[in-house]
Amino acid sequence: QVQLVESGGELVQAGGSLRLSCAASGLGRTFSRYVVGWFRQAPGKEREFVCTIDWTGLDPDGTNSVKGRFTISRDNAKNTAYLQMNSLGREDTASYYCAGDLRSVVSGIPNYWGQGTRVTGSS
Repeated sequence: QVQLVESGGELVQAGGSLRLSCAASGLGRTFSRYVVGWFRQAPGKEREFVCTIDWTGLDPDGTNSVKGRFTISRDNAKNTAYLQMNSLGREDTASYYCAGDLRSVVSGIPNYWGQGTRVTGSS
């Protein structure tokens, strides 16, 4: 059974930093072949794409609102992906979800999702 488990969400002061983790289980060594992405959903809003990274880890991509502040990375040896978030603000308050798919996390609905971790940016 495949599981993605996010962790690291908490209340953070404006301008602060957090690192979220997404630990994958049930994929074994095939995790390295998966595209991984982060999405977020703010209260009362639809889920939105944040960033993604392919299996090589060499060509990460993200939405404009987080470029220069958020960095996605992965450690295939640990079956874990990360989201380093800097210069956090209230606008980043949301539940953050990890997603994985063999092809893409932005073209269609990813195969696997985590349960989410809550980030609250205070003013």
